[in-house]
Amino acid sequence: MKQPKTMLNAVINFFLLLMLCGVLSWQAKATVLIDNEDVKAMREAAGQSGRFAEAYQQLRKQMDKVIAQPTDVPVPVDAGGGYTHEQHKRNYQNMYQAGQLYLLSGDKKYADYVTKMLLDYAALYPTLPRHPQRKSSNEGKLFWQGLNEAVWLVHTIQAYDFIKDSLSEAQRQTIEKGALRPVATFLSVESPHTFNKVHNHGTWANAAVGMTGYVIGEPKWVEWALYDLNESGKGGFLKQLQQLFSPDGYYTEGPYYQRYALMPFVTFASAIEQNEPERKIFEYRNGILEKAIQTTIELSYNGLFFPLNDAIKSKGISTIELVHGVALAYQLTGDTRFLDIAKQQDTVLLTPAGLAVSQALDNNEATAYTMPSRVYLDGPDGKQGALAVLRAHTKDKPAVVFKATSQGMGHGHFDKLTWQFYDKGNEIVSDYGAVRFLNVVTKEGGRYLPENTSYGKQSIAHNTMVVDETSHFNGKVNVADRYAPTLLFDQHGDDLQIAAANIDTAYQDTMLQRVIALVTVAPGKTLAVDIISGNSPSEHQYDVPLHYQGQLTYINQAVNSYSKTMSALGDANGYQHLWLQGEAPFENQPAQVSWLNDNGKFYTLTTAPLQGKVMFTQIGAGDPNFNLRNEKAVIVRQRGQSARVVSVLEPHGSYDAAKEQTVASTPDVASVAYGENNGVSWVQITLKDDQQHMLAYRTAEAANKVSFAVNGQQYTLTKHAQLFKNIK
Repeated sequence: MKQPKTMLNAVINFFLLLMLCGVLSWQAKATVLIDNEDVKAMREAAGQSGRFAEAYQQLRKQMDKVIAQPTDVPVPVDAGGGYTHEQHKRNYQNMYQAGQLYLLSGDKKYADYVTKMLLDYAALYPTLPRHPQRKSSNEGKLFWQGLNEAVWLVHTIQAYDFIKDSLSEAQRQTIEKGALRPVATFLSVESPHTFNKVHNHGTWANAAVGMTGYVIGEPKWVEWALYDLNESGKGGFLKQLQQLFSPDGYYTEGPYYQRYALMPFVTFASAIEQNEPERKIFEYRNGILEKAIQTTIELSYNGLFFPLNDAIKSKGISTIELVHGVALAYQLTGDTRFLDIAKQQDTVLLTPAGLAVSQALDNNEATAYTMPSRVYLDGPDGKQGALAVLRAHTKDKPAVVFKATSQGMGHGHFDKLTWQFYDKGNEIVSDYGAVRFLNVVTKEGGRYLPENTSYGKQSIAHNTMVVDETSHFNGKVNVADRYAPTLLFDQHGDDLQIAAANIDTAYQDTMLQRVIALVTVAPGKTLAVDIISGNSPSEHQYDVPLHYQGQLTYINQAVNSYSKTMSALGDANGYQHLWLQGEAPFENQPAQVSWLNDNGKFYTLTTAPLQGKVMFTQIGAGDPNFNLRNEKAVIVRQRGQSARVVSVLEPHGSYDAAKEQTVASTPDVASVAYGENNGVSWVQITLKDDQQHMLAYRTAEAANKVSFAVNGQQYTLTKHAQLFKNIK
């Protein structure tokens, strides 16, 4: 009898040795959030070669250094950017990543790290009052605002799910009772004003509580997350999907907040699909999540998001939220264009979707993602205006963003019918974005600065028409939320990209209308054409600013300079922040202003003859704490019952400071003329060589054919808009 026992002991010892060596230390095991087959596939890939394995090994090296240090779970003291705030952010990120490593390796040291930190939070959280630095109505305990608390739980509940099988029953009870349940309760029943709200803060809270419900077995929490605390459907995750996105996938707050909100949408949707596939969440609203991911990608230029509304201008497609979104989009669709974006992002996720992307990139399956010219409708029904993105696919990739959208709730700006221009990788005609130094403690704790309201949101801070130095809707969000511009038409072709919109509610008795176009008049020669007008039965002052990036190089009129006696342009509505540096009168004359951008290219704005004046301004007045960037603008000012500014923006030439070489610093455009005939408006562009091109359009319903005359010559318009080249 001794021999079998000896053999049994030998076998047992052999398997123990294998476990100690890490060869048979762990078997792939499904979690609540990731199924068994995906866990097996990821574990196998981690032990092979390729992008996924490289990212896995890199994360192990990184986290081995982290877990060698003592855990630090401090009592919350600071607002965004302060030590305790940033430490709690690092903690949830580290727990999530350590949990991933345990899931892929089975090495218990990673689970032990997460366990220790979760036990620390379980001891701390029940003792916490509301955060001492709270100012938002969405206040937190660990963080100064509840939004960050929800982000903490979205990451932490995944970490807990990954390591749950390594815990004793007593540890599970302690962690759930002390940390996970209290945080979920705080975000839901104790914060109904946020949890039930249709807003990105509500989205994060819904995702956090719903995922926690799945992991710890609270199905009621999942229902709350989906339908609101009353399960009425007036709030909750599904209502967020209905209300915050248009049918085109445009998020009402703009791309900066769209990419931020993507993370909870994508993460919670994946959890729903894993646990309740019968809900068919990825089919909801005709696949709205996939559309939202695609739209987020397309609302960018040279890797950075268009800075609409409250936006930090450095954010772009490489943000981790969109990395998750792109990986999911590829996993859902197999569309190899998403791999092109993933390649640019250069970040490998240790998730099932990340594995699919990594393996496809290893196999060189990516195809080019060509950014389209298109209009993105706004509003849940697609009837609250639109954002038009016009792109010319020429060498320098010029692009126009024409914003005729709804307000965008509290993060929206009063900038109906504004525009921006991009060329050769740079923003040329610019938007200020948000006045905020995110997570910089010395700048109001990283919060939005007062000048975000007094300048950043005001109409004069944008490239739109401002009437009587008063912002659109008198700067009142509750009024602006009720109205949106009307998209009159849009048209896209090889040589002409154009869109038009109007709004008659931004001011009480004034109709604003704008037509924006990109016209390619010769190979590599694309011009931006802008026609903006205001019409009223009463007399008004009309200002049309153009904020530009670069250094002025030429003005075609003598300027009265006030550099020694500068004063603010006005007293309120953003005007108090603009130094008036000089002005030039124009008596039925064209204005021509040139500047040099950092991309080494010249840009010239040429207007049709003006009756008024052009003012030159710089941001910085009324700014005692130096919160604003000192950017510049030219402002066309006119008076009367109506005003119209017709202009052409021309990129031209180049400048190389190192080589001391200048090429074509003067524009080709010699003059611009505007006229109307038989319901057709036209802009005629004359170049220095007397070559002429004409843009003609109708903002009314397009007819099959409309004949019109220009300077005695007859033309026929067969579409909403046409470009007539070389007409002389």
